[in-house]
Amino acid sequence: MSTPESAHQCVSEQRLRDDISRTAEFGAIETDRGHGRTVLTGTEANRKAREYFVDRLEAAGLDVRVDAVGNIAGRWVPEGADSTASPVACGSHLDSVPEGGIFDGVLGVYSGLEAVRALQRVDADLDRPIDVVCFTEEEGARFSNGVLGSSVASGRQTVEDALAREDTDGVTVEMALSDIGFRGSGRLDASTWDSWLELHVEQGERLQDANAAVGIVSAITGTVRCAVGIEGEANHSGSTTMAERTDALTAASELVLEVEHATEAVVADHGDTVVGTVGKLDVSPNAINVVPGRVELGIDIRDVRYESMERIIDRLTERLAQLETERGVETTFERPYDIAPSEMSERCTSGLERAAETVGVPSLSLHSGAGHDTMHVASVTDTGMLFAPSHGGFSHSPREWTDWSSCATATQVLATGLADLAGD
Repeated sequence: MSTPESAHQCVSEQRLRDDISRTAEFGAIETDRGHGRTVLTGTEANRKAREYFVDRLEAAGLDVRVDAVGNIAGRWVPEGADSTASPVACGSHLDSVPEGGIFDGVLGVYSGLEAVRALQRVDADLDRPIDVVCFTEEEGARFSNGVLGSSVASGRQTVEDALAREDTDGVTVEMALSDIGFRGSGRLDASTWDSWLELHVEQGERLQDANAAVGIVSAITGTVRCAVGIEGEANHSGSTTMAERTDALTAASELVLEVEHATEAVVADHGDTVVGTVGKLDVSPNAINVVPGRVELGIDIRDVRYESMERIIDRLTERLAQLETERGVETTFERPYDIAPSEMSERCTSGLERAAETVGVPSLSLHSGAGHDTMHVASVTDTGMLFAPSHGGFSHSPREWTDWSSCATATQVLATGLADLAGD
């Protein structure tokens, strides 16, 4: 057996490139610029991506299981390791947003597998098994708000509730997974893992600007998504005087600006990790000659401090109460998606820092403004997260791109980090 620190030298850029490029063919879309894919959970493209992944896991000698919500895990037990010990796990997801990029999630899945292959190549002396995982419905583009598979694995959502979720056509998760042959059994339990690492493209430009080879994530922002309804009175735009109107859209416009103002106030006090976005606006009846009678808004608030998000939400609920008084509208407020910020564990973060030093590449400590499966896993075990640099910061777009050499370098760090944890 060899020392696991040498495993990074056996990471194959070509093999990693081949796996990612092959996966990019499933659900590929025509685009004038870049490389795009649409892979929604339970579709034919998703089936092909999953089947290819399972084939690659089995080709590397991993023992594969699929749980009831379609989470896939391949386990490698190194020679001499305790097969009953809590495994170190790594991975990401294979689904995409509509017209997304080819690296988001896919790099995390195949970097995990390539890291295992490199450790196998050097016959690394490890104490624990290593699991390579693909979570179901991370993007939430068909059935949920996202991170569905990891919410089940972390115990935040039951198998039954997850399987009952429906898309806009009334198809359930259970039906879709059964259709593609990935409705397994049991529940992947993240709390049984010794630790978890995820490699992901950055989806920003901080690494590129700093000329850093990898980012070591300190925390993942929390996310609160709010659903707001503003009820006014629809009426004729020509015969209804300005004084007689109860315009839901003008009231909504004040709330949109309040999101911006409230968020900027928190930025001024605590820095630019906090963001607030009104990304969805449905106006009814949405006719040019009718005073808007109802508006529904979707609001997304994120920060590494939960109290900052609460401060913004308090401002919004106060403003809604004022709008009811000042404009005569009726309002509703719900927060159906509420995930607290997740701190990465010092143990995993330190291990990744040592791994970058072993590989001999510069790293940068940074937070993640995007959500990932890791934020659910962090609630039940030690977690760490790596970023690979993104050109121009493009993501969820065919323009998403990370150089193959950067993918390989980040995978070298991942392999060394996994060896560090599995050798405890």
